Amino acid sequence: MAHLQNHPTVLRFKRERAAQSNEESPRLADATLRELCLDSGADDVGFVSIDRAELDNQRAEILENFPWARSLISIVCRMNREPIRSPARSVANLEFHHTVDHAEAAAHTIVAALEAQGVRAANPASGFPMEVERFPGKSWIISHKPVAVAAGLGQMGIHRNVIHPRFGNFILLGTIVTDAVIGEESKPIDYNPCLECKLCVAACPVGAISPSGDFDFGACFTHNYREFMGGFNDWVETLVSSKDAPTYYERTSASETASMWQSLSFGASYKAAYCIAVCPAGDDVIAPFLTNRAGFLKEVVKPLQDKVETIYVSAETTAAYVRRRFPHKRVKRVGSGIRFSSVESFVKSLPRVFRPAAAEGVNAIYHLVFSGAEDYAATISIGDGPDSRKRVMITEGCVGHADLRIAADSQTWLAIVAGDRTPAWALIRRKLRLRGSLRLMKVFRACFAA
Repeated sequence: MAHLQNHPTVLRFKRERAAQSNEESPRLADATLRELCLDSGADDVGFVSIDRAELDNQRAEILENFPWARSLISIVCRMNREPIRSPARSVANLEFHHTVDHAEAAAHTIVAALEAQGVRAANPASGFPMEVERFPGKSWIISHKPVAVAAGLGQMGIHRNVIHPRFGNFILLGTIVTDAVIGEESKPIDYNPCLECKLCVAACPVGAISPSGDFDFGACFTHNYREFMGGFNDWVETLVSSKDAPTYYERTSASETASMWQSLSFGASYKAAYCIAVCPAGDDVIAPFLTNRAGFLKEVVKPLQDKVETIYVSAETTAAYVRRRFPHKRVKRVGSGIRFSSVESFVKSLPRVFRPAAAEGVNAIYHLVFSGAEDYAATISIGDGPDSRKRVMITEGCVGHADLRIAADSQTWLAIVAGDRTPAWALIRRKLRLRGSLRLMKVFRACFAA
């Protein structure tokens, strides 16, 4: 057997390494790389360095997973518009799934080509799979939207989707991490394609998008993602807590069961995504909206608004909105399916599930003090931001004067959040104690209903 130093593979490696430059990172010409990405199936592409300021809040996590990362390649894959606009969600979901597969295939091809050139590269999923063992915490390792914005592929619209200047929001995104230094970086575009027409506000069945630009993540997550993580958990809890088949079917219809089977078999289905369907922004998209606005509303927006369907809600404020705006749609109260493993993860999730509409007129400071299995304290401040919109701020520890102090056994609090216990049950047993304005406890639950 040949000694390692004389092995043919080792000898070839040494010859190739000697032929390479002494630079620590390979360099890629942006024009050549762009051509590679387009030939691989992307419809547009941009490049950003890992050092860019726009990546400040996710750089550490990217480097934790890819310590060799020097640059990011952001790709856009265009979706066909009419399938997404169809009131038949099976048609829209087929387009979503097909384009996700296409984006993954394009990224895979790019990574394979770079690897053949001796460049390290990897492509985190455009959607799923994610690091779902972190759920309900942050499950994705790269946030594609800010990367795409930094790479000049669009700007965020009022509906929290990236709008490409040409393709509008009918796109899906992918990111490729590489150890290469890319010749010329991309810069953000100098205008926002979002028209602020508010059609996404009008079409959203749960009122998740407000005209002022606030976003109710909890309402969107509960309905649109009903057959994803949290909704699936809630369905499983319904299934296992039903004593027999008749009890189960009192709580879940046969069609809902079949819909869950469909998602499990063919990919999780979105219940709405109407905000994407009705968006008229983008050079390739805008013509019908500008030339015949009444016709656009009649053909694109109204069929989605008029559709008779079940709307899943976990908060009474959302239920009231649906009944008022869309009385012909069926409202169904469901659980969020979110179960936190710690009170600290619960507290850190609060900004994501904050409902600005429920905080109207509220300026309050809460102290949350947990004991028992987990000792943790935090200050939750609800107030007006610099733009006069409601904001929530989290600070570890108890800071300043609290309008309401909530002290609880940590495990009991998690049981209350999961719906296994009620605050009244915990108050009677002194596992939950309140000091201050009791009205603010009701406000707290409304503001952070997941």
